[in-house]
Amino acid sequence: MTVFEKIIARQIPAKIIWEDDDAIAFNDVNPQAPVHVLIVPKRALPRLADATDNDCALLGKLLLVARDLAKKLDVSGGYRVVINSGPDAGESVPHLHVHLLGKRALAWPPG
Repeated sequence: MTVFEKIIARQIPAKIIWEDDDAIAFNDVNPQAPVHVLIVPKRALPRLADATDNDCALLGKLLLVARDLAKKLDVSGGYRVVINSGPDAGESVPHLHVHLLGKRALAWPPG
């Protein structure tokens, strides 16, 4: 089980800020911005590269949840949505997840 699966199963505590039957969102334990939320599908999908056309609705939902949470968390100055796919991209947990970062100026290019 990944750390995200353990959070979903409530085996590891997390500050959950949103949840439904398909996904869960919680604060990152190592935040890179004042707002750093992870949006995680409850169904295990290792990474974006493993998604299929059948995952279209789930992938769209993750982005819309990011939009809604940005509004809820008042990230009015702008925000960044990031999906790392694979170790070279900085993926540290092999379970698809979306990072929502905001409330500070974010440099470009990242990393």
